[in-house]
Amino acid sequence: MRIGQPDARLEKLQAVIFCSTAGASLTEAREMSLTSQLLRNGLFALATLTTAFASRDGWTADYDAAKKQAVSEKKDLLLDFTGSDWCSWCIKLDKEVFQQDAFKTGVKGKLVLVELDFPKDKSKLSDATQAQNEKLRGDLKIKGYPSIVLCDASGKPYAQTGYQKDGPEKYVTLLTSLMEVRAKRDAAFAAAAKASDPVEKAKNLVAGLKTMDAELVENCYADVTAKIAELDKSDASGFVKEQKDAAAKKEAAEGVMKGLQEFMQAKVMPLMQAKDFDKAYATAQEYLKANPSLADDIKIDLSLNIGLPRFVEKGDADGANKFIDEIVTAYPNHPIAKQGEQIKQQVKAHIEKAKDQPPVAPKPE
Repeated sequence: MRIGQPDARLEKLQAVIFCSTAGASLTEAREMSLTSQLLRNGLFALATLTTAFASRDGWTADYDAAKKQAVSEKKDLLLDFTGSDWCSWCIKLDKEVFQQDAFKTGVKGKLVLVELDFPKDKSKLSDATQAQNEKLRGDLKIKGYPSIVLCDASGKPYAQTGYQKDGPEKYVTLLTSLMEVRAKRDAAFAAAAKASDPVEKAKNLVAGLKTMDAELVENCYADVTAKIAELDKSDASGFVKEQKDAAAKKEAAEGVMKGLQEFMQAKVMPLMQAKDFDKAYATAQEYLKANPSLADDIKIDLSLNIGLPRFVEKGDADGANKFIDEIVTAYPNHPIAKQGEQIKQQVKAHIEKAKDQPPVAPKPE
């Protein structure tokens, strides 16, 4: 389960609006998801947030020591994959949640807190800590920051989340609900251990995996999925077929994204960098018309991210609002229909902020 994240579409809009209109490089930044992976933009908030965390009381950077403590004290692990001196959402999560007494009190006796930092300033960390963090990031297939991963005392993950805006109390409630996932997983795995029939064992293992997010299972439970296939040779549970179908679907989706990425890099990026936003938008729309089977998320993200800079560059809030309304109207049953006003407010705030900033000098050729 991965919940409590900031809305990715709104965050990606900040990226495109800032980089396209302020002259920032389109290749500078962290990966978020979908279009932001394609555009490689940096959030405008990151341009000004450079303060690193102070060392946090009650946290450790030593993963192995944390596991030993968790075993000794019968606690779970909370792993915070963070970018302490560059990631705006990480800094917000630390300030709004982790530094608050309500959080410290709420998780006391339940979790061992582990900070896994990826700062720009590498001098903050020893070589050993950097190597440890890189290994864990690879093992757990971490894709963005902040990523908050809950693990049992052995280090086996069972839930994942990120930033949540409602403060420490709500965050503790979220973590408590996620910790219930482990209890359900463990109950199903225990039933599998007790079962004598191989197929019954497999079905209980499947039930345990079903308590968790499918992506987390794919990334971290290959040993269990292999055991299920070994026990349930006739696939009575249907799990093996389900896994094969999911793998085929994922492969097809990756092919679509590869084609989209190649198109963006070859056709759209140069136009965005040259601030030829009208042509960039027209080019993107031609691609969408030629690929009608693309998911609505892709269509919406491309349209908004490539279309809005046309208005933001000119300070045309009215034009931007009309454009956003057109997108919302075109997709009435999509979550975007409820986000239109929030997107408008972000665009308006950026336009107003841009008025107070001196123009960015062009880079010498």
